[in-house]
Amino acid sequence: MIGEKVRLSRIMRKGKVMLLAMDQGIEHGPVDFNEKNIDPHYVFDIAAKGGFTGFAIHKGIAYKYMENYAGKVPLVLKLNGRTNINPKEDVYSSPVAAVKEAVRLGADAIGYTIYVGSPMEAKMFHEFGMIQAEAKEYGMPSIVWAYPRGKYVKNEKSVESISYAARVALELGADIVKVNYTGSTESFSQVVKAAQGCHVISAGGSKLDEDAFIEKAKEVMAAGAVGFAVGRNVWQSEKPMEITQRLKDVVFGK
Repeated sequence: MIGEKVRLSRIMRKGKVMLLAMDQGIEHGPVDFNEKNIDPHYVFDIAAKGGFTGFAIHKGIAYKYMENYAGKVPLVLKLNGRTNINPKEDVYSSPVAAVKEAVRLGADAIGYTIYVGSPMEAKMFHEFGMIQAEAKEYGMPSIVWAYPRGKYVKNEKSVESISYAARVALELGADIVKVNYTGSTESFSQVVKAAQGCHVISAGGSKLDEDAFIEKAKEVMAAGAVGFAVGRNVWQSEKPMEITQRLKDVVFGK
């Protein structure tokens, strides 16, 4: 569909992706925030001024803050979520928003988490299938957060597990898949190969030393990925615009 290609072109600038994510409020709770970044306006400003190709948030933040930033940064609305209070063994991320809300809010893509290997995997597959079918009717591309997790997953950080998760995202019809980094360019290239026509982006992960994070970014791009979905490594930084520029230089080239 033409609409889907147009929206995807806003998220993928020159074929590359650099999302700023702030879905941690549900996923991790307030522990990730300090006096500055607990205010969504602070992070919204980084997303808008930093030239990110998308801002991934839940609907409560979008409804309360997005109107001040509409047109300044593309919106990726997360449509499911979970807390980290429940055990990982039976991990499940339930729908918390609808495609129509994403359309109403002017989103350019939907985001959806799937825990590959969880005992609740079949339910998440079914729910994403229904949601993605509706998104297609509106010309809305989908980004899947694909994480191997649950009591049946022996090693959620292994190359085999992450490659499997990336392939699942392709098979389910995602346009972009967000996965955890596997630790090297060589191993991550296997993940990219498994995903084939589904564009791979790496999760930023926990806060790293800035030089170490940029080195990670270089390895990710060298593996053939198209970019990043980064959160804490930017908005937890003392100089968020500086690390943003360094990341842009890696993703898009100087």
